[in-house]
Amino acid sequence: MDTEAGPGSLAPAPATGRPIPEADPALVAGWRSRRGELVELLSQVRERLGGVAAVRLGPAAPTVLVTDPQAVQHVLARHPDRYVKRSHRARLLIGDGVLAATGAAWKRQRRLLQSQFTGTGMRRYEQRITRAARTTAARWEEYARTGQSLDVGREIRRFALDAIWRSLTGHPLDDGTERELAAVGAVATALPTLPADATDARDAVAADLARIDTVARHAVEAARSGAAGPDGPGLLHVLTDAAAEHPEYTDRLIRDELVTLLVAGHETTAITLTWLYLLLDRHPAAREQALAAGGEGSAERRQALQALVHETLRLYPSAWILPRHATEDDTLAGYAVEAGADLLVSPYLTHRDPELWPDPERFDPRRFTAADGRPTHPGAYYPFGIGPRACIGLQFALRESTVLLEHLLPAHIPVFSATPAGATYGITVRPDGPAAATLEPSRD
Repeated sequence: MDTEAGPGSLAPAPATGRPIPEADPALVAGWRSRRGELVELLSQVRERLGGVAAVRLGPAAPTVLVTDPQAVQHVLARHPDRYVKRSHRARLLIGDGVLAATGAAWKRQRRLLQSQFTGTGMRRYEQRITRAARTTAARWEEYARTGQSLDVGREIRRFALDAIWRSLTGHPLDDGTERELAAVGAVATALPTLPADATDARDAVAADLARIDTVARHAVEAARSGAAGPDGPGLLHVLTDAAAEHPEYTDRLIRDELVTLLVAGHETTAITLTWLYLLLDRHPAAREQALAAGGEGSAERRQALQALVHETLRLYPSAWILPRHATEDDTLAGYAVEAGADLLVSPYLTHRDPELWPDPERFDPRRFTAADGRPTHPGAYYPFGIGPRACIGLQFALRESTVLLEHLLPAHIPVFSATPAGATYGITVRPDGPAAATLEPSRD
């Protein structure tokens, strides 16, 4: 989809390399007969054939699987002009928002939003994130006092939605808005299973899309009227102000950017932190090690909490596959890639490569605090992507996660009565069920 070259882009190279090794058709046939998950097949392909391999998933030409760090960097960071996103899987939900935009429109939209998520921009939202975390901490105190059960995933999603809603509108999340915005998660979850026909797909989620559009319309109208929430103007005001100078920022595009930021600002964070709590339930020593690092509010404590998040993202990256399309012939890690080829770059599989990450299935946050704990190649760890199309909200997501852990982790320990049996591999990798728990006071 994207046609913007990165800073390291070079002149096109002819596809003069050797043929890409292709998976045995019997492997694919066996996978189909078992009705296995795509991740199962791709994992076997990587194990058998290496970091650049081909697999025939349908009647068309084979799809190229990319997990080798140098090849990942080549595709995502060095030559994004040769390997583009053709159609974002979430376009039905986010429309022409920055995640799905291309060409000059993408550059313009990215430039406008970029300043909001780095340096001074992030400081504007620090207190809003903290207020959302305090609200969640107070709610957890009440759960602990009464012994009431909670769904950890739902609770964390509520926090993340509150944090991004405050940042967008200046208002704390109210119960009514939360109920309506549950439609965002419903559509995001349904996307991988929707009909291939665009009209049929839209019809299947029409009611949820209508709920989202209604919330977005009211929020845009409030921002355009100049009314700021108790936290002051938000990101949405930046978008409505842009319309005065850039007529392309129509109500529809502002809606698309709003929904894009809602999805990117809360779904992935909520999923990551839910996985983290499930991992800490199985590895309680990791929690103790993080809380033993420095005192409350110290740089050491914050680094240890960030390591918990990074190790969770290693095992369960925000997007487990990143589809790309080759626009021209190229040579990738010595292999010939023909124009028109489809590629799947997989952070999930790169992060579980034993040649890069010793004992890769083990949850060990010290990988991100020890001097030699992780590979240094940028293509070895990329839970938010790398290159020009890397996630614009990386710093927001990490700050959101760290602030919530600073408030919750020292105070309570969830005792799970039921945990998900596995994972669901859609646009994200999410737990395949609820995570019911009660809260015990911390013994630290």
